[in-house]
Amino acid sequence: MLDDLAVLSLLPAAPFMALDVAVALLIGGVLGTLFYGGLWWTTANLARFRQPWLVMLASALLRTGAALGGFWLVGEGDWRRLLVCLLGFVLARAAVIRLTRLTRLTAARPPADDGEAGHAS
Repeated sequence: MLDDLAVLSLLPAAPFMALDVAVALLIGGVLGTLFYGGLWWTTANLARFRQPWLVMLASALLRTGAALGGFWLVGEGDWRRLLVCLLGFVLARAAVIRLTRLTRLTAARPPADDGEAGHAS
């Protein structure tokens, strides 16, 4: 009987609800967007700064601190929330890569040729 009570004490106090999953996934996505979007912005704008190493260092510390702090707040000691938050973070990475690739491709695309180029009117 005592062993049964010990096993019950290992279970989480509150059930892992669908709302927990949605909130953790959303916050993980926001954290990932800020982290990887900030990384993209930092690397894209390094040439504008006098001391790019300092900007890169400050950006890395700020992004890492925000992400770790967000994971700590979302996790609340529950590994399942932390895992779902990490999933949102990774999905945001894929989204930022896709969006930055699309903006790079559309910026590099030459203007559309309407067939009138080089003809005198």
